[in-house]
Amino acid sequence: MSSYLETAIDIAREAGALLADYAERHIGFELKGDFDLVTAADRASEKLVVERLTKHFPSHGIVAEEGGGHESPSEFRWYVDPLDGTTNFAHGNPVFNVTLALEQAGEMIAGVIFDPSKQELFTAERGGGAHLNGKPIHVSKVARLQDSLVSTGFPSRRRHLNVNIHFYYQMAMATHGVRRCGAAAIDLAWVACGRLDAFWEFGLQPWDLAAGRLLLAEAGGSYCDMHGKPHQVRSESLLVDNGLIHAETLELFGEIFRGEYRHPMPIMSAL
Repeated sequence: MSSYLETAIDIAREAGALLADYAERHIGFELKGDFDLVTAADRASEKLVVERLTKHFPSHGIVAEEGGGHESPSEFRWYVDPLDGTTNFAHGNPVFNVTLALEQAGEMIAGVIFDPSKQELFTAERGGGAHLNGKPIHVSKVARLQDSLVSTGFPSRRRHLNVNIHFYYQMAMATHGVRRCGAAAIDLAWVACGRLDAFWEFGLQPWDLAAGRLLLAEAGGSYCDMHGKPHQVRSESLLVDNGLIHAETLELFGEIFRGEYRHPMPIMSAL
C-alpha cells in the first residue's frame, strides 16, 4: 500500500469520526441554493481534510466541494468530498460518507470512500485492486439486465430540467428495481462490491465520482458516459456497471435518448 493511500485512509477515518459526532448531535443545515443543503459538518470535515492533506503533501493541489482547496502546478491533485450525501445527513438518514481520490498527471491512482455509519472502508490503488475493510472485492456476475439491481441519483439543483426520470422508469421496468441511495460514492462502491449491478447519473462533479470510479475499475467493472463514450471526470453523465450488462444497458439508454420507449409511461386515471 502506498503512503498516499495510507494517509488518505487515516484522514478519511478521522473525518468520518467527526461526521459521526455531528450526526449524533443532530446539527442543522442551511441552503446553498433553493434545494442544495450544506451543514456545519460539511465545512468542518473539509477543513480537517484539507489541513491534513496540506500538511502531508504541501505541493499537491486540492479540489474540494465546499471551496476550501487550492490549485498547484504539481502533477498531483486531490479530489475531496467531505460529506457526500449531505441531504441524507441533514435529515438523519445514515447513508453518507467522506471520499478522497488522488490524481497524478490526469490519471486516478488512489481512492478512499469511508462510510462511518457502517464502518465500511472502501479503498483502491491503480493496479492494486479494490478492497472493503482490507478484503478484496469484485463486481457482480449478473449477466442479464433483467436480473440486475441498479441505482441512480437525481440532482438537487435545476431538478425540473433533469431528464433522468425517463431513464429511471425504463430501467425500473427492465430490471429487478432501481434504488436511489442519495450518495453517489456509496452507489459506486456498492457496484464495485457487487451489491448493485449498475449505477448511472447526470451532472456529477469530479469529487463525487473520482474515488468510486477507480474503485469500480479495480474491482473489474466498466464505466463510460451514458452515450458509451470514454468518461472524463467532468463528463455530463456517468454509467458504471459490472461489465456483463454493459452493452445491454447502453442499448436501452440509446433508445431512451432517441425517444423510443419500450415501456410507455403510465397515464393517471381517476381513482
